[in-house]
Amino acid sequence: MSDILFSSSWQSPSNIALIKYWGKYGVQMPSNASVSFTLSECRTETTLEVLPAGQGPKVELYLDGEKKDSFTPKIEKLLSKLQSEMDWIEGHRFRVKTHNTFPHSSGIASSASGMAAIALCLCDLHEQIDGNRFSDFYRRASRYARLGSGSACRSVYGGMAVWGKHEDFPHSSQEYAIRLTEGINSVFQDFQDTILLVHSASKEVSSTVGHDLMDHHPFAKKRFKVAGQNMTKMKAILSSGDVEAFIQVVESEALMLHGLMMSSLPYFILMKPNTLQIIQKIWDYRKQNGTPVLFTLDAGANVHLLYPSEYKEEVKKWIDAELSMYCENKMYICDHVGKGPSRLNP
Repeated sequence: MSDILFSSSWQSPSNIALIKYWGKYGVQMPSNASVSFTLSECRTETTLEVLPAGQGPKVELYLDGEKKDSFTPKIEKLLSKLQSEMDWIEGHRFRVKTHNTFPHSSGIASSASGMAAIALCLCDLHEQIDGNRFSDFYRRASRYARLGSGSACRSVYGGMAVWGKHEDFPHSSQEYAIRLTEGINSVFQDFQDTILLVHSASKEVSSTVGHDLMDHHPFAKKRFKVAGQNMTKMKAILSSGDVEAFIQVVESEALMLHGLMMSSLPYFILMKPNTLQIIQKIWDYRKQNGTPVLFTLDAGANVHLLYPSEYKEEVKKWIDAELSMYCENKMYICDHVGKGPSRLNP
């Protein structure tokens, strides 16, 4: 006989920040606003099962069928934070079954897609148990996701999302992300993101550690100011469709993120030699061919190669001919701006 009382299954995509969030305060509040593309193929598929109270751990988590006790403290902490809003959490145990379509902890924001999927499941389960629907379902899921992983709040929406209060983005908030639906030129609505897997193993330094190092970073205040200015630039760029200006802002944001890591105390480098080789190849190709390819990086070694969809075939040939050799086992993931999360059949 099954011990499952309630169950919910959702898939949620990863997202790639264009203006980077790096540094936080309070309960997962961002020190600067950020804007991201939500992806399509890089996603987490999660089933959250509610079990009767009894002997055993509060949370059991299975990644691809294998029990992962190291992942449960973060989920237990999230559930603890939400008990005041979901009183049914206290009297139950939970089983999580999850699967990533991409390598875990390799700079493709698996915590973002993972925590977003958990938050969506929790909102769904609350509606099942309480019997009342949330009028603000996705905004609430975004707020809950933020409590587990800051950037996860952007993964509950398709297209583009903004997280963090900024005067140029009405209704933006520190507590949850908002979806951008207006003022986006068509060129950015189906942008491609080919993720070049330079290093698929877990990162040597977690993003949590990196964020904490911003508390005493000598360049923190200047960084937060520049990020705000870049948000203003990005709003104009998204409206105008100025891809050249987009390249300049996005690449400088990526390099600034890694520059902050390299100038922290303790300092660290997450890029690998092949990361730099790929970046140089991108610059050379863009200069020689005029093709508007650009890169961004998360807190890892992998390179997100961004470009308008009209160049898809050309860029694919170039990747196979000149870039794949710098990838681990010549691996890369072809992705693009996606439609966001969706409920799955349990």
